[in-house]
Amino acid sequence: MRKNFGPKTWSYCEPVFIIGTYNEDGTANAMNAAWAGIYDTNKVFVSLSSHKTTDNFKRTKAFTISFGTKDELVASDYVGIVSGNKEPNKVEKAGWHYKRSEFVDAPYFEELKMSLDCSVESIQEDEDGIKLIGNILNVSADESILTDGKIDPLKLKPLIFDPVNNKYLVATEVAGDAFKSGLLIRNK
Repeated sequence: MRKNFGPKTWSYCEPVFIIGTYNEDGTANAMNAAWAGIYDTNKVFVSLSSHKTTDNFKRTKAFTISFGTKDELVASDYVGIVSGNKEPNKVEKAGWHYKRSEFVDAPYFEELKMSLDCSVESIQEDEDGIKLIGNILNVSADESILTDGKIDPLKLKPLIFDPVNNKYLVATEVAGDAFKSGLLIRNK
């Protein structure tokens, strides 16, 4: 038996993206955005309402996406619940340190160990908000989260947003091998 909930904005698993931009005065801004994901090869899609962050990436045509992590859960949530218009130093208050991306005019946050450097491809505004498509120009990761030269999600511990229960989750185990596990059926 299934229970019907009607149309909802529920999906598993939604990554917790921290969008980094520069304010007009050159200070860093960060925003938590869970309605986002990979859009196409080397592209991301982000759906937002109007914010300080949207004003910033419209102006600079650049942003970074860092992954909120278990180790930075409190600060990751904080930058999503406090507006950059009301708290211009929220990155500093979150306890994060930032550096300028080598690839775009946007900051990445040292405490968040993986980030995507993106340029704005398109922005669509309508009554539902802003839809942003960005081009991924580079992916960088701190060496502390690498295993055998590859990003290790068990070391990164990225947050997953649970929109049904308003919780943050973390995947803590490997369940199988992509593009291999299904071979057990195919090869029967």
